[in-house]
Amino acid sequence: MSKEEENKAIVGRWFKEFWGNPWNPDIIDELAAPDMLLQYSLHEPRRGRKDVKEFMIGFRDAFPDLGFGGTADLIAEGDYVVGRWEGGGTHTGSAFDDFIIGSLPAASGRKMRFSGITVLRVENGKIAEEVGLDDGATALQQLNILRAA
Repeated sequence: MSKEEENKAIVGRWFKEFWGNPWNPDIIDELAAPDMLLQYSLHEPRRGRKDVKEFMIGFRDAFPDLGFGGTADLIAEGDYVVGRWEGGGTHTGSAFDDFIIGSLPAASGRKMRFSGITVLRVENGKIAEEVGLDDGATALQQLNILRAA
């Protein structure tokens, strides 16, 4: 198996077990590098396994049905893997204040759906970086956090 195929297999597992529903919190210790960077436009960047895990626990506590899935084949070149995805969830859980631009009170019932493209860097079989570009403004408008201009 080529390096690119190995990296795509690692990222495929990560997408399924970290972003999918149900999620597997143990995947963070298994596949994330100790100082992994997780960065998306809706949230402050997260660094390290503990920070990444705390982020996802809070996100899933607020959005219990949160789930994302791939919408195209993964593309790999060297240490980098690119994936296209879509997903979302319904805010039926705890209050959520992790959005850069605003927060939600507990169980608002608001739904969000959005999509994006993510670039991941795999280093020595571990995910060192996950940096995504998403249509976060659309999600915030759906949640009534960001008003349309």
